[in-house]
Amino acid sequence: MTTAHTESPNPLLRLSPQDLRSHTARTLDAARRRSRALTDAVDDEDLVRQHSKLMSPLVWDLAHIGSQEEIWLVRDVGGREPLRPDIDDLYDAFQHPRAQRPQLPLLGPAQARAYVSEVRQKAFDVLEQAPLEGRRLTEAAFAFGMIAQHEQQHDETMLATHQLRDGDPVLHAPQPPPRTVGDLPGEVVVPAGAFLMGTSVEPWALDNERPAHEVWVDAFAIDTFPVTNGQFARFIESGGYQEPRWWSEQGWAYRREHGITAPRFWRAQADGWWRTRFGVYERVPADEPVVHVSFHEARAYAAWAGKRLPTEAEWEKAARYDPATSRSLRYPWGDAEPDAGHANLGQRHLRPAVVGAYPRGASPLGVHQLIGDVWEWTSSDFLPYPGFVAFPYREYSEVFFGPEYKVLRGGSFGTDPVAIRGTFRNWDFPIRRQIFAGFRCARDLRSDERP
Repeated sequence: MTTAHTESPNPLLRLSPQDLRSHTARTLDAARRRSRALTDAVDDEDLVRQHSKLMSPLVWDLAHIGSQEEIWLVRDVGGREPLRPDIDDLYDAFQHPRAQRPQLPLLGPAQARAYVSEVRQKAFDVLEQAPLEGRRLTEAAFAFGMIAQHEQQHDETMLATHQLRDGDPVLHAPQPPPRTVGDLPGEVVVPAGAFLMGTSVEPWALDNERPAHEVWVDAFAIDTFPVTNGQFARFIESGGYQEPRWWSEQGWAYRREHGITAPRFWRAQADGWWRTRFGVYERVPADEPVVHVSFHEARAYAAWAGKRLPTEAEWEKAARYDPATSRSLRYPWGDAEPDAGHANLGQRHLRPAVVGAYPRGASPLGVHQLIGDVWEWTSSDFLPYPGFVAFPYREYSEVFFGPEYKVLRGGSFGTDPVAIRGTFRNWDFPIRRQIFAGFRCARDLRSDERP
């Protein structure tokens, strides 16, 4: 009998060694194509400029991608001689805060491009020759998957840098699909019960997603869709940014200190709200999920709406739990890898899709757009799961555990499919607004609503 103690395995585990190598090579190549597109879109002057103190120069991100690939794939997995040990410290994210990186003797654009190209050639040689077993680092090509995810994560960071740059648009993409579902209830009730949270079988899952463990979740209601721009505008127009009762003490102090009165990049005009999006000045679309809001703003909206933010466990149960089988699925729609009909991912559209645009991506419980469009703030601190073991290095997750960071889930339109799944955990400071973050609300059920 199927129970809540099962989770769906990744099809990677069924591939032959050569098919796994081919799949991994394609995944690495896709990440590099995205890195090139983001860095080739601007001239060298833009590459070395720091567009915001919140972000690195694009050229730093590019060389950092190569440095991590050299350290883990060329040196560690491949056992090859170092290419550029002299730059290890320059591209160590823990040694140099972003605001200080422009003052470092960084590789120039031509040097950075040549370096990452040489590293990639050697990494592909290692991929062809390294045994994909015998070491936890190489089992099921984990190290290669880790590096592909790392590069795509920096590609999303570089996309955020593009959003912060001044000047004419340099990135272009087609519009996302329109709404294709009819009217749906505003909320979905998630029944009480245990489910399996996290993973012990996903081969490329990172350490903070592990291990799978049973969690009891009380019955609750969660929004069918992320909160939209139109809904958030009503919060603003009702005086939500001027009413301290909706805000935490920390959030209210931050809002006042920085004069925050709307989501980042929004501007009030006589005819309504407008925004800047990758160099385009446009009217804020009412039916898209709101984006570029901090945890504090999300929490204040939820309080104003008579709700709250979901916990991380609630979000994951709404996304993965299949009541028909008690399994925890890899994605809301099932176990298949994301495609263009499931979710808005991969920088395909450069904006959130309107709510109701991805009915194929709904979870078994009927919750929509949990993957893609916008990262979703949860109320949870970033903490380890029971039985957590740091791997392959403490600095990936362990050093960030604590109440200073809040967990985000689900990915955004800027997230690549390789870097998101139902168990994936992101985290950031609650003040962050430059990231592609939105939210949905949850609430406790009244006694007369309980199943």
